[in-house]
Amino acid sequence: MLTITRLIAQGRGLAAALRKRAARVELDWDTRSKSRFEATDSAGRRLGVFLPRGSVVRGGDVLVAEDGSLVEVAAAPQPVLVVRSCAEHGSPFDLLRAAYHLGNRHVQLELRPDHLKFEPDPVLAELLRRMHLTVTAELAAFEPEAGAYAASGGHAHGHDHGHAHHGHDHGH
Repeated sequence: MLTITRLIAQGRGLAAALRKRAARVELDWDTRSKSRFEATDSAGRRLGVFLPRGSVVRGGDVLVAEDGSLVEVAAAPQPVLVVRSCAEHGSPFDLLRAAYHLGNRHVQLELRPDHLKFEPDPVLAELLRRMHLTVTAELAAFEPEAGAYAASGGHAHGHDHGHAHHGHDHGH
């Protein structure tokens, strides 16, 4: 197994030729949100990824193996729910309102100018439909927002910002 302990965010600073020669690995969000996981790259090599705790791997990131080889990460298509304003009588405010309600429930959420994406949840889908939004099940890459307290792109709940205790009772 090839050990990986380093990540180059979005491959910054790497020559295009190096990235082109790199092996690839497609990973879903659940895997990319972990700092330790196993995977197999496009060259058939087994990878043992051991990144610093709290690390999140994004599509376009490049992993650096112990032997110096590179592995480019792609966000694998996965089941998601896509939320859009109703074409007939919707407005951009509808998506803003939906993002508020989903965020208030700490849902991992990908924000786009014309839609929102989140992992399938039938209860939330029904809530959004009652808000007159269009909710469709799709298979797509999922890159949720990092969040205000993310250490390096993930949703790390180790934030300490003045609560007397951390029962997650800050205003909702």
